[in-house]
Amino acid sequence: MFSGLSSGLSDIARLSNAKTRSISPENFTGEKGKGGMATEGTGMHAARDLGQGWKVSPSINIKAGETFVLADIQGSGAIKHIWITDNMPRPRLGILRMYWDDSEVPSVEVPLGDFFATADQQNYAQISSLAVCVNPKRGLNCYWEMPFRKRSKITLENISDRDYNVYYQIDYVETEIPEDAAYFHAQFRRTNPLPYATPYTIVDNIKGKGQYVGTYMYWGVNNNGWWGEGEIKFFMDGDTDFPTICGTGTEDYFCGAYNFDVDGQYTTFTTPYAGLAKLSNTDQTYLSQRRFSMYRWHIVDPIYFDTDLRVTIQALGWRSGGRYLPLMDDISSVAYWYQSEPAKEMPPLPSADELEII
Repeated sequence: MFSGLSSGLSDIARLSNAKTRSISPENFTGEKGKGGMATEGTGMHAARDLGQGWKVSPSINIKAGETFVLADIQGSGAIKHIWITDNMPRPRLGILRMYWDDSEVPSVEVPLGDFFATADQQNYAQISSLAVCVNPKRGLNCYWEMPFRKRSKITLENISDRDYNVYYQIDYVETEIPEDAAYFHAQFRRTNPLPYATPYTIVDNIKGKGQYVGTYMYWGVNNNGWWGEGEIKFFMDGDTDFPTICGTGTEDYFCGAYNFDVDGQYTTFTTPYAGLAKLSNTDQTYLSQRRFSMYRWHIVDPIYFDTDLRVTIQALGWRSGGRYLPLMDDISSVAYWYQSEPAKEMPPLPSADELEII
């Protein structure tokens, strides 16, 4: 019988013994037949004439400095879809974490907007991809499949100095997980500014067997001129000085070409596997202080590794004499991958001040 995992158009007609469940503020546990039973919640005042069952608890309020458990699921299954929106006053002040099975170390630790390829979620930009959709006005959706065998815990920490509301829904299946199903991971990095002539590290110290499945980058340019000549490099399975996979340019890796430039202007695009989703700060194409939001999903071309993986990218522009200029830009990223075991450790997350986008 079909497990209900990796579902798509090719197997949508197949029957399965999987059980579909959903967690939201109207059913915090996802229990069968327990949705919409709240008598208290953020919608209690609006529903006062209608009573129980009438949108009494559509959202949560997370106090400043507190962490809220969005979901705590026991048993085996897989997260299939997450939708979330909030009224956070500034981006990157909510930290999303995910824990698989008995691990006390999060396998996902990423600012909320960055996880959904939208670092500055205050400023809407459409994303229409297979793994992530961002829809008007701040509807953040992801479709990464996230298997677990014993337990799944998802939390959201409010690192701001004020309370804020969060609406969310986490859809999952209860089902048996095959032995070869790996655990989903996502890790955030930021370097501001990047030291001169130093490659930016997207992720390193990945250990075990797995596959790399995606990159999101939010790039702030500190120089005039084109900034994307740098190559992405994948060092795998014992590579040291030189990688097994070496790209040809930043816009090339994100599936564009020639500076993303059409008729002298950067041109945004959103496709199932790659996109340039947002530009900001100035309409002058090649002036300093622009920010670029880019995603690249390795869904049909995952990068498999057996023992270890490190991913870097160069920041290169142009200087006099047709020479490359190593850039000192503000670069942040999210790396997405699956590996055979839940994370053993994560690098320290930057502080609230270090995360802030100005």
